[in-house]
This record gives sequence, C-alpha cells and structure tokens, in this order.
Amino acid sequence: MRREDGTPPPWRLGLPADIALPSDFLRRDVLAVARDLLGKRLVSTVRGRRTCGVIVEVEAYRGLGDPASHAATRIGRTRRNEVMFGPAGHAYVYRSYGMHWCVNVVTGGEGDPQAVLIRGLEPLEGEEVMRSRRGGKTPLAAGPGRLCQALGITGALNGHDLSSPPLTLAAGWSVTDSGVGISGRVGVRLAADRPYRFYVRNSDGVSRPDGWDPRGAGQAEREAWKGGGE
Repeated sequence: MRREDGTPPPWRLGLPADIALPSDFLRRDVLAVARDLLGKRLVSTVRGRRTCGVIVEVEAYRGLGDPASHAATRIGRTRRNEVMFGPAGHAYVYRSYGMHWCVNVVTGGEGDPQAVLIRGLEPLEGEEVMRSRRGGKTPLAAGPGRLCQALGITGALNGHDLSSPPLTLAAGWSVTDSGVGISGRVGVRLAADRPYRFYVRNSDGVSRPDGWDPRGAGQAEREAWKGGGE
C-alpha cells in the first residue's frame, strides 16, 4: 500500500512496542472506537506462533437499536451474544454461516451490547505463518474469515481479554481523516446502508474497493461472501 502522495503508510516504517490499548479507549461509543481502531494492531501468539497485522477495515454494530446486530432488540441477550454486553475490550468470536470465524472487539459501557467487527488487516509480522494457515491462498487477511484463519483465531478465544496474549489489541498509528473511507456494511440484509464501515483507502488489506456501495451488491455477491468468508 502507498498513500495518494506516493509515500508509504507509517506502519511500513517501523513497529512500536506491544502496548495494549487503554480500557478508556474501548469504553467509548462503538462508532468512535471503530474509526479509531484503523491503524491499530492485532497481535496473535496462538500456539506460540507470532502473527500481527495493522487494522485497515472495520464495521460497527451498535447495540439493541441496530437491526443487523447479533444483540438487536428482537434477539435480546442470549448465550451466544453474552460477551457483547461487556465489559469492553473483550473478543466476541462467532462462526459465520457455520464456516468462518469472525472476531469483534466489544466496546461501550457494560449492558450496552456494542462491538466492532475486524474486517481487514495488512500483515506486518509472521506472513509465512499466515500463508501456511491459509493454505497458500491470497489475499491473506482481507475479509473477516481470512484474517481469523491467518491469525489462528477460533471460538476458543470468545470472551478473551484483548489486553493480554495470545490475542492482543495493541497500539499502532493514527490514520488521518483524508485516508479513511466510509460506507455501508458488507454481507448484511438489515440496515446495510448505515455508514458504519470504516476502512483505510488504497490498502491491500481491505475486502471491498473504494467506493463500494451495499445498495449495488446483489444476491450473487452475498452468496459469494457466504462461501468465502470475505
């Protein structure tokens, strides 16, 4: 990835220490957290194999009033979505369409089920490990199912505190507003056009091109998404 001015992004110029994000950062409203997670890192040491990527695509799911959320009012609090109700900073991991793991970061105050789906990463460390886990398929981590496979994330990490190994949400870099794209959400039927998807423009780790619009995504794309965990 290169920015529009031709310069590389800051994460290609050196890596910071693995400092977990402060809890106050994650206790904010899900839309604020989702935007600010761009440029932060997800670090995995699952089974002793270190992999790391910078977050370049996310989607927000905003609690009871969001019909696309797993904790929408019509669903309520269940065994499956219990982690979404807090505390903030824990991983909500679920299987999509019975095939692909997806990882979310729980945000907001306890009792208010908000979460950010991590949709895309640019690999920073452990690319050979990611490639092996992905069976040589590319892209490595563009799409929530792909990134979970690349980082070794499974349902065993549901409820995990993301301030500690083997899965850590770590400090990274800030992304300027000019470098951020906003769109509707991918692969959902209800409230798909809400502008809750944030991504880093021109990043190879993003699963949909700049300017993608859910209103133009037909049944064929939705079926392809089901099959590929993209």
